[in-house]
Amino acid sequence: MKRVAFIPARSGSKRVPDKNIKLLGGHPLLAYSVSAALACGIFDAVICATDSRLYADIAVHYGAESPYLRSAAISDDASPDIEWILWLLDLLKKDGREFDVFSILRPTAPFRLPKTIQRAWNVFEQDPGADSLRAVAKCVQHPGKMWIIQGGRMLPLLPFSRNGIPWHSNQYKALPDVYVQDASLEIAWTRTPLEKKSIAGETVISFISQGLEGFDINTPEDWLLAEHYVKTGEARLPAVIQQPFCTP
Repeated sequence: MKRVAFIPARSGSKRVPDKNIKLLGGHPLLAYSVSAALACGIFDAVICATDSRLYADIAVHYGAESPYLRSAAISDDASPDIEWILWLLDLLKKDGREFDVFSILRPTAPFRLPKTIQRAWNVFEQDPGADSLRAVAKCVQHPGKMWIIQGGRMLPLLPFSRNGIPWHSNQYKALPDVYVQDASLEIAWTRTPLEKKSIAGETVISFISQGLEGFDINTPEDWLLAEHYVKTGEARLPAVIQQPFCTP
């Protein structure tokens, strides 16, 4: 079984400019996903999918491949993942490289360790009938207490009840557990996007993130928290064996 890790690193981040190559702990953010993918010992190839030559050079410096550059058409902030996944699988096939399984390791989850990936693969391999696996974490803000506003009136997002009492009027602990996807990892058979035009498919295995391994950097506030976790030792970054990348 041939396995490949895809590291998507587009250059158009708006909330945190150049987030994927911003320095954290002395290295560009994407270095930690590359290092974790290489160190876990699972993948036959680690490939960075980016629209930037600089990002590609950084990925290669840390041990990944970046043989193709994404076009602007599949690299903006509204581009669905399925577009670049199909684009990349097609180019790899044309180059005589076909894979059975792929994993998406997003740079915005820097505290995902090699052992996190190994643990997820053990879960995935135990259920070969599933289309994919996705990392999730228990919701802090329960959707049962969320509302939508229409014409000045509020309506519960989830109109469910427990023993006749609406979810929004129940205590958090009385509500069923609900999980939200995080950015730490996804695993899927390549046949899932190729045949079903979906990266998740229909049967999805849950992988529950532990601690901060699913922490996702999206906002300036997230970045400050990540720096805090690194400084205080509350979270550990994957070990990077290369010297820090120097911009030419």
